[in-house]
Amino acid sequence: MPARAAQLRSCLAVPLALGARRLAARENPMTDRYAVIGNPIAHSKSPLIHTAFARALGEDIEYTRIEGPLDGFAAAALAFRDALGKGLNVTVPFKVQAFELATDRHEAARIAGAANALKFTGSRIEAENFDGVGLVHDIERNLGVSLRGRRVLCLGAGGAVRGAVPPILARATTEVVIANRTVATAQTLAGQFSARGRVTACGYTDLAHEQGFDVVINGTSASLNAVLPPVPAAVFGNAALAYDMVYGKGLTPFLRLAREAGAARCADGVGMLVEQAAEAFVWWRGVRPDTRPVIDQLTVPLA
Repeated sequence: MPARAAQLRSCLAVPLALGARRLAARENPMTDRYAVIGNPIAHSKSPLIHTAFARALGEDIEYTRIEGPLDGFAAAALAFRDALGKGLNVTVPFKVQAFELATDRHEAARIAGAANALKFTGSRIEAENFDGVGLVHDIERNLGVSLRGRRVLCLGAGGAVRGAVPPILARATTEVVIANRTVATAQTLAGQFSARGRVTACGYTDLAHEQGFDVVINGTSASLNAVLPPVPAAVFGNAALAYDMVYGKGLTPFLRLAREAGAARCADGVGMLVEQAAEAFVWWRGVRPDTRPVIDQLTVPLA
């Protein structure tokens, strides 16, 4: 009996110790605080992602959601900082305002004119944008599609594409074509990045004359409303990958058209979401999380 009692105490010691450490972490005022801010924000997967990263790496953080007032982003962000918050992920519609609030703007944020992450250090507010690098990491590392020597079509000319084009060009692509309803907007964007590589612009109707692309990326918000961008099926004929930046919507009209038109592979933006979160985590904490388990957890079948 004494031996069994000792064994029982030993078995109970591990969960009790873990529970005590978790309770201490919640009560410890030194726990570092982070959050995602947007409007709306209830749907955000960022708390799940960063909590999973922290748990796997043994990092002591608290990560929450903040629904920022549409007319009060700066006040909400500064209030979080003043309450000893360490950093914010920023989502729509506040990315441009986050960039403007910053005292120090890193290159990717400057290029995009928008920030999806902030870091607070004393009176300094650093701004970064990890959307583009998150996209490239997902395409090349997770999906195994090299961008080197590829011809890439980006649909849309908003902030998502603005952030994505420079990292794509850095992978030595042959050409990036930006297609947009308002051609002048696409032309302006292409001109901004022309020194980084071959970038051209066109309208959707001009795509009817194209023979196809190696990679087609939907950077519009059309899939959020189950709408198909006005893109001809022919652009997917030789595609190694069709990629929709929207995530969690299953087989969107864009991806369905791509599959039916012969694209070799289709993917949504869940990997981009997790990879950009991982880049922010490294920036804040100095350690890199394994993204694969979280991507697998969040992936919705394309059906």
